[in-house]
Amino acid sequence: MKKILVPLDFSEESKRALNFAVELTQKNSSGLLLLHIAEYPVGASVDPTGINYYSLDSGLMDIIKSNAREKMSEVAAQLVPSEVKAQHQVQMGDPFMGIIGAVEEESVDLVVMGSKGASGLKEVLVGSNTEKVVRHAKCPVITVKEPVTVGDIHNIAFASDFMNGHEDLILKLQQLQDLFQATLHLVRINTPNNFERDAHIKKLMRDFADHYILRNYTLNIFNDLYEDEGLIYFAEEIDVDMIAIGTHGRTGIAHLMAGSIAEDVVNHAKRPIWTYRLKKK
Repeated sequence: MKKILVPLDFSEESKRALNFAVELTQKNSSGLLLLHIAEYPVGASVDPTGINYYSLDSGLMDIIKSNAREKMSEVAAQLVPSEVKAQHQVQMGDPFMGIIGAVEEESVDLVVMGSKGASGLKEVLVGSNTEKVVRHAKCPVITVKEPVTVGDIHNIAFASDFMNGHEDLILKLQQLQDLFQATLHLVRINTPNNFERDAHIKKLMRDFADHYILRNYTLNIFNDLYEDEGLIYFAEEIDVDMIAIGTHGRTGIAHLMAGSIAEDVVNHAKRPIWTYRLKKK
């Protein structure tokens, strides 16, 4: 892992994410990229690419950027040790688009970002920036809500259907496990709409673990009405330190119809969540 991106909006959640990312960079000598994206003032007219249709006072934009750079420097001076190699970027535009663009342009290996989550109508119709980044980012994303340190991560719950075919996901998961030297708790959430007998699930899980040569893991089945809630309850019951899950990155009608377990968990779980967008077969 060479570069970690931390989107910084100066909220307490984003500062918690920065603290965690700093520890990760110290653990594996990664570079750190701090990114603040200032949104255009209310009333500014922009096209979908973020370019102004109409002239926006350049002096106002300069002030916005200057204030953001000043805050960025203050936060970095407070939270980023001098020995950590860190870059700072300030942009104007849509936060989600800016983050996704930076992931690709800067060859980012991991995004660590704070999240307040989303609920109710906002969750259904819009979703949070964090949720959208989870859905689209081509690298793993760790979302942080509560204060957490690298030393806190000893047990990771990994939820799946345990069908083979996502080698990229498992490779990233194994790298995550190695990074924290953690125990993996493999779990299948058994629901009424997707029910399988325990004996069948356990065989699938054993075959899965053997196929990918997993080490230091446990096998678990948890029954619940809904997969996302079941995963959160399972994590609470055995008191894991992080949840890991793949996401299909559904968009548009498919997302509205089927949703995403990963994004629901990101919105509602208090623990750090590691997600990775599955590659289309």
